[in-house]
Amino acid sequence: MGILNNKDILITGVLTDSSLAFHIAKVAQEQGARIYLTGFGRGLSITKRVAKKLGDPPVYELDATDEQTAANLSSTLQKEVGKLDGVIHAIAYAPPECLAAPMLETPWQSVSKAIEVSAFSLKTLTKYFLPLLEKGKNPSVIALDFDATKAWPAYNWMGVAKAALESLNRYLARELGPKKIRFNLIASGPVKTVAAKSIPGFELFEDQWATRAPLGWNPQDATPVANVAACVLSDFFEMVTGQIIYVDGGFSSQGA
Repeated sequence: MGILNNKDILITGVLTDSSLAFHIAKVAQEQGARIYLTGFGRGLSITKRVAKKLGDPPVYELDATDEQTAANLSSTLQKEVGKLDGVIHAIAYAPPECLAAPMLETPWQSVSKAIEVSAFSLKTLTKYFLPLLEKGKNPSVIALDFDATKAWPAYNWMGVAKAALESLNRYLARELGPKKIRFNLIASGPVKTVAAKSIPGFELFEDQWATRAPLGWNPQDATPVANVAACVLSDFFEMVTGQIIYVDGGFSSQGA
């Protein structure tokens, strides 16, 4: 018996087997969940290949910036699955000029894309999957975060987008709490993923975590993050919502 037995979990962002979403999917399966993956564009075929390492669960098309694909997927899942007990929002993107370049030189068009993909997409997923979540048991929506209470080297406008995500998480928790739908963020320490490689100076994060996290931190190991995600998806966390849960070896609790 796993803590996610009989739960149906939709997971976005499984692009490679190093993705945080991949590890969350793996642990969710181990805990008894049925999982459904999404991808879009050129990434859809990549997700389908990676899905074979997870026993080949269904993979659906979803572009989080295209409401029609979200509506289509919602209709498909209502027919094929009937409910969702959890959604993992592992979606983030910022154009290169949003990272490392001076904040004052980044155009709004680039900033708006970072906010749309990395924050507003949580609203899109919630809107269209709401009918499925309403039928789930203690439904839980989790988005992946990186502590936006601090200014990080090179993170720049992505940090602003994550701050928007953190605020949106609280408002969704407030608005949909009466429907018993939970919203929480998991802010992890740095993990070597495809997304991390796009951040200039990522190794600076790794170096700081190695020396400041009381429990230490291994950027090659996403399992601790996945384990916490499974717990937050479970019924054990049925009264937890609107929170940011830090899985970072304790780094965020320490001063200089």
